[in-house]
Amino acid sequence: MISMNKVKIKYYHHSGFSCSVNDEILLVFDYWLGQYQELDSNIRITEEYLSQYQQVYVFVSHSHPDHYDEIIYTWRHPKIHYIISSDIQNPLIGRKINPDQFIRLDDEITVNTYESTDLGVAYSVTIKGIHIFHAGDLNMWHWREESSPTEIQEAENEFKRICNKIKEPIDIAFFPVDPRQGQLFEAGANYFQMNIKPKVMIPMHFWNKKEMIIDYAKKNRNRITEIIPMVNSGETIMICIYQDGYMLIEKDNQDEKQNIRNKMNDPFNNTDQPVNLDRL
Repeated sequence: MISMNKVKIKYYHHSGFSCSVNDEILLVFDYWLGQYQELDSNIRITEEYLSQYQQVYVFVSHSHPDHYDEIIYTWRHPKIHYIISSDIQNPLIGRKINPDQFIRLDDEITVNTYESTDLGVAYSVTIKGIHIFHAGDLNMWHWREESSPTEIQEAENEFKRICNKIKEPIDIAFFPVDPRQGQLFEAGANYFQMNIKPKVMIPMHFWNKKEMIIDYAKKNRNRITEIIPMVNSGETIMICIYQDGYMLIEKDNQDEKQNIRNKMNDPFNNTDQPVNLDRL
């Protein structure tokens, strides 16, 4: 029988997500609800919610207030651990981590960090053989309507330099797709998709521009990378990852299920042409 791991992903707001692995371990990234702090407990993280898990790991990519909310320190769980970017001054609790660092959290969880093109770090977490990448504010931050050609080129070069350090295969990536950038706002995400080739990519940091993100996902998904727009707070998906590389995605409140082929066995692996998966 082929073994399988289950990753349940929940979207909170902005760049905030959690990943529960086999209903045992919960990873929380950049939790922040902004003006939605008073949302019901189905959307907020509560003590009751945390009690379902044996271990909880909370990651903060950097000190910007849309990524770092001290409410995380009010959570109660007997085995909760905080991994905090070193740019955050005087965190209340947690293990501070620098860019380009490797740490082992336990026998089955390791963390690689990468530089950001803004503040802090990007996290690459390996858990039970699953590779989960949360970019924080790592992105190609070009502002083409405002920046000079030199500034745009420098931003692009810096972003590509950091991306070229990423060597591990990525199963699930959370990556900024920020419409505030205007023209070619998706350039960083497209470069990451085409060069790092995550199996699943979930846009974030989109400032409630939901329709733009849904449209982006439809236009840019392909046979190597499935792009899943999670745009409503509290939305969840389940990803079943099989040992042979197949992935089954079950979307929240839908009957739709999608199989994603192991790219190593996919005859279309060498093409970067987008494919409309809705028609397969």
